[in-house]
Amino acid sequence: MERVAFGNTGLDVSRLCAGTGTHGWAGRSDQTALGIEGLARLLRRAFDAGVTFWDAADQYGSHPHVARALESVPRDEVVISTKTVARTQTEATRALTRFRRELGTEVLDIVLLHCMSNEGWPTSHAGAMEALTRAKERGEVRAVGISSHGLGALHAAAKSEWVDVVLVRLNHAGVNMDGSLEDVLEAVRRLGEADKAIYAMKVLGCGALRGDRREAFEFINDVNDVHAFTVGMTSEAELDENVRLVDEIEQRIRRSA
Repeated sequence: MERVAFGNTGLDVSRLCAGTGTHGWAGRSDQTALGIEGLARLLRRAFDAGVTFWDAADQYGSHPHVARALESVPRDEVVISTKTVARTQTEATRALTRFRRELGTEVLDIVLLHCMSNEGWPTSHAGAMEALTRAKERGEVRAVGISSHGLGALHAAAKSEWVDVVLVRLNHAGVNMDGSLEDVLEAVRRLGEADKAIYAMKVLGCGALRGDRREAFEFINDVNDVHAFTVGMTSEAELDENVRLVDEIEQRIRRSA
């Protein structure tokens, strides 16, 4: 699978990202319900298929599962994104120490402030931002940013020099997004102009758009400013089908170039 430069982060990611947070919160998700060995096995299969970008979060409870998968794949060939709900500097500092221990890694590739819902997050989460900045300076975190659940949060991210990465809700049907499709696409355009690394979630509209994955994937692929997109998968068959579709789309693009 093709890897692309992820904005200005210095990281290279696969277009398809393996999500671990379908219906995820309060320490569980559809993926973690597979058990540590079950999800680790799926992530290793994803790696073998070229999916080298994995999306985790503290609130999904998926760190132990990712850590188990990392035991049998080269750490420097996988980009791991995780998320924190910390707001203060102390909370975030403690969380980062715990995340590194839980994931079994010295360096966290990407850490996002989880579920930012309004334009005031740079003020409400200033302490956590400071902790992440210091962690970057120490080489413990490579890139920082937000996962967005509000149009105002996207607008603030485009204006923030602190933000490296944005995870945005986006799909062709406008299902479970931060605003209308037109408004979100405009926000994504502004993020692209600001040189942010962007990856999309809710590409299948929380399952509502599963009936035509090809249309969903082709739409995201055609949004120029989006570097990658995350999909939560719970079976090898689902993984293989998604990889096949992304490979076909990438091959079509290469042939037409």
